[in-house]
Amino acid sequence: MDRISDMVDNASRRGAVDLALPLMLTAFVVIGVFMWWLKGQAAAERELRLVMDTVTVENDDFGTATTVPAVDLQTDPTLFEGQNIRVAGLTVASALGTQGFWLQLPNRNPFLVSMSEQVMAEGLDLPQGIPATVIGVLHAVNDSILTAWEGAGTITDGDRLAAEFATHFLEATDVVVGNAPDASDGNDGN
Repeated sequence: MDRISDMVDNASRRGAVDLALPLMLTAFVVIGVFMWWLKGQAAAERELRLVMDTVTVENDDFGTATTVPAVDLQTDPTLFEGQNIRVAGLTVASALGTQGFWLQLPNRNPFLVSMSEQVMAEGLDLPQGIPATVIGVLHAVNDSILTAWEGAGTITDGDRLAAEFATHFLEATDVVVGNAPDASDGNDGN
């Protein structure tokens, strides 16, 4: 009988034990539903990316350009080096001499656009904040390109210093500017 009197009475813990199994099963169900939801989100994103990668824009004067989401340019522009691409829905951040301008990416970083001689001859007015769609070939920035622009007198020393921070630039063969978006079009800039 000594053993029985030494045992602790666990009656007070019985309620916690009774809830353990239902709580564990509920947690597994919640985790399963969450994983199923994540799988659906990833599939939708993969499908959207596939559609965006295959969408092309036909332009009579400039051939075919692949539409590239601005997010992909801010993430890794090296994927598009040497390709004719189209970037739409970005605003002009500022000018770069008479050679080009900066587009504002969704993460608020600037992206360099160099205008071809044909585009410069059009005499586009590119005020800050105006939306622009740019078609052109993506290149990596290097010293010889910057020296050529500086030698042509299209950028100053200060512009060159700013352009040296860019890793890539879009050599624009076509630039289409539009009116600034208003609040009624549902575009919040994100």
